[in-house]
Amino acid sequence: MDPFTAIAEPTRRIILERLVANGSMSATDIYRGFTSSPPAISQHLKVLREAKLVGVEKRAQQRIYYINPEPMKKLEKWIRQFAAAKEQEFQRLDSLLEKMKLEAPMLPFGETK
Repeated sequence: MDPFTAIAEPTRRIILERLVANGSMSATDIYRGFTSSPPAISQHLKVLREAKLVGVEKRAQQRIYYINPEPMKKLEKWIRQFAAAKEQEFQRLDSLLEKMKLEAPMLPFGETK
């Protein structure tokens, strides 16, 4: 699954936030605090695993989940590049609007040329 699709769902973002804050967590600890059923949360964890955003290791009877940093770094890099490109577009638009304002001063409200 695509990482962006995986993080589009709010519950999955909350799971990721909890894992970032706690380092690693058992599935039982992740379920706590959600009103959703454990099977529903388990499905969210499956999506995050398929997107490779989280890893899991089995310890005795528990499954311990943790953040997989590499895909998160790739997401961050893409977001930064996208934001930089959009910032350049906004700067060009600001320059164009400023130029238009200087070339054609605004008339008082209600007046026309």
